[in-house]
Amino acid sequence: MSTERAAKVREFALRRRVAVGAVWLLVLLLGGAVAVLGLGRLDQSFTASGGSGHRANQAIQEGYGNGAAVAPLVAVATWPAATDVRAPGAAGRFAAEAGRAAGPGARTVSYAGTGDEGFLGADGRTVYALVYPDAGEPDLAGLAAVEEAAGTLRAGLRSALPEARVEVTGVLPLQHDSAVAGPGVVALAVKAACALGLLVLLVLAFRSPLGVLAPLLLAGVTSVGALVLVEAVAEFTEISFIVVYLVPVTALVLSVHRWAQPPETSARSAVAAGAAGAAACAVLTLFPAAFLRSVGLAGLAVWAVGTAASLTLAPVLRSVARKATHTARTARTARPARTARVRAGRRPRPIPAAVGLTLLVLLAGAATQLRVGNPEAHALVASGPARDGLDRLTAAGVPSGVLNPLEVLVPEGADAEAVAARAARVPGVLLAAAPRADAWRRDGSAVVVVVPEEEPMTAAGAATVTALRSALSEGTPQTPPTRVGGSGVVDRDLVDGVYGLLPFAIPAAVLAAFLALAALTTAGAAVRAVFHALLASVGSAGALTVLWQWGPPGAGAVTGWVPLVVGAFAFCVSLDRSVASAAGGPPWAGHVAAGAGAFAVLAVGLGPQVELALLVSGFAMAAVLDALAGHPRARPASPARPVVRNSFQLV
Repeated sequence: MSTERAAKVREFALRRRVAVGAVWLLVLLLGGAVAVLGLGRLDQSFTASGGSGHRANQAIQEGYGNGAAVAPLVAVATWPAATDVRAPGAAGRFAAEAGRAAGPGARTVSYAGTGDEGFLGADGRTVYALVYPDAGEPDLAGLAAVEEAAGTLRAGLRSALPEARVEVTGVLPLQHDSAVAGPGVVALAVKAACALGLLVLLVLAFRSPLGVLAPLLLAGVTSVGALVLVEAVAEFTEISFIVVYLVPVTALVLSVHRWAQPPETSARSAVAAGAAGAAACAVLTLFPAAFLRSVGLAGLAVWAVGTAASLTLAPVLRSVARKATHTARTARTARPARTARVRAGRRPRPIPAAVGLTLLVLLAGAATQLRVGNPEAHALVASGPARDGLDRLTAAGVPSGVLNPLEVLVPEGADAEAVAARAARVPGVLLAAAPRADAWRRDGSAVVVVVPEEEPMTAAGAATVTALRSALSEGTPQTPPTRVGGSGVVDRDLVDGVYGLLPFAIPAAVLAAFLALAALTTAGAAVRAVFHALLASVGSAGALTVLWQWGPPGAGAVTGWVPLVVGAFAFCVSLDRSVASAAGGPPWAGHVAAGAGAFAVLAVGLGPQVELALLVSGFAMAAVLDALAGHPRARPASPARPVVRNSFQLV
């Protein structure tokens, strides 16, 4: 859309301001109801990657109804010192009671059913069982069922085995305990301070009640409209639930930034940035990975609805607020003008922007060390029933890799015991067992459980998964080809199925953004804007690496989908800031938008839940780092060389 057309759209909106306002109000109210009702259309598994492990998990889920991508519960019993845990009176009774407490449809495996001493602790008094409850699909409802089953299993075992110390742990119980713990007093105070900081920042920036509400209203209609579009597409293709996190935060920062732009540059920059961002996101939707497709579609929807709101609703809101904000806007615009006149005879000081840019470059280098996967078990929660079970396991000498076992689907006609024997010889495997119970064998197929020593997100754990797949990849007359699934392959599958596409997806998206932006501005300006956006995106992944892998949390890894969402957010907001800054937008606009985004996500999401804390910190760091780096400013137009109406006056 050219500048002339954007101006015509704005003039039309001003002439029909009542109708335009009514339409966007309907989008906000009716669209909000539709968006809430349509959330069930989104895929809630957070594990889809399209890789071989994902396909194996789908087959296990269809054939056995549980397990697969959902990590099992781990029931731990520690007996008195004089007890022989290998005897039927201890191990056998523990296995029987675990199966009974797990309920119908569950699969359990322990020492009593396999004779494998990998199910015993090194202390000679501890035994554990892997319990796969009948939870259904690995979506939010299924995960809730697993959490409920953990409580039932814990209560049942403690009642049946009063002489033993019984705990129940697992990846999901650990995550559940961190979620229900709730923020402490300090965290609540910080959340309140961030909410107050957001309000104060908007008041200081826009100086009127409507000036504060307007960007929030723009963010609201953009979020709702984008979610409705995404959910409509979800009827035809798989869209991940991660869009629910990406859409509102991106919409908020873009809306605040665009509201802070002067009317003479906001329409032009909105059209140029919207076209470039939409082109980049559209390219991502073409790749055969659900996460990339979801991120691309969410970004495309935000750019489309946000640009439409900037061209129609924003002018209407400005016309309503003109009297209230005229004095404040005059004061704000006068200060940069005076600064420009004072500095007209000398070069600007580049030190602050150079420091920020250097920091982004260093963080981009740190991004090469990003380790994708669920955080290590010890970092999920500091206390609680599930943490007591984990501590009981580690105290007995049982490695934490038991929390993320692998499941090998053995096809009909194959020897499950032979497959287990081959798997047991793989370096890094604690045990491999082929239970004979009916729950582990269906229609001629069988499931072999393989317990690694290390968690899959660690380097050693990833090597074990790779070695196991290699050992079982080629069939023999005794062991035909098998499929390796289970919760232990989800992280590795995500790396192979999604991150393996990034070397192709990122250059393609960057090229699309460059071509779209160059068509509306100049090639030099497009290069600078797209390069800065790319650097911000990669730098945000580096910031997550530094904070969570190397920093005090010691998580060891970053949840696989989080860098994708944070990187897309950083790319979008940086691209919008670069284009607006080059078009002559005020330098304070980017800082206000970044601060608003950081305050908002911290006020909403700050708490003990590690996965949410990863996402919230990523959003906040991406916004702040991009603001620190700065963006190129446009030179004032010379009277001898007027600005062409359908292009930008760029550096």
